[in-house]
Amino acid sequence: MSTAIDHLAEKLAHLPPERIAEVVDFVDFLAEREHERGLVRATQATSKSALAKLWNNDADAVYDQL
Repeated sequence: MSTAIDHLAEKLAHLPPERIAEVVDFVDFLAEREHERGLVRATQATSKSALAKLWNNDADAVYDQL
């Protein structure tokens, strides 16, 4: 991992300041997107057991075969 970070730091060192600002904005965007995906995964995991009670019943069993 540090090799990739070192490689990135080397590339950043050759960019003008305004381009570095763009890179920082992009990294912030990626971090926010990853955070949101984590929230979605956590919500899905939490709701799965609660919704299983609704989904797993004899009346709807016919739909399980579709």
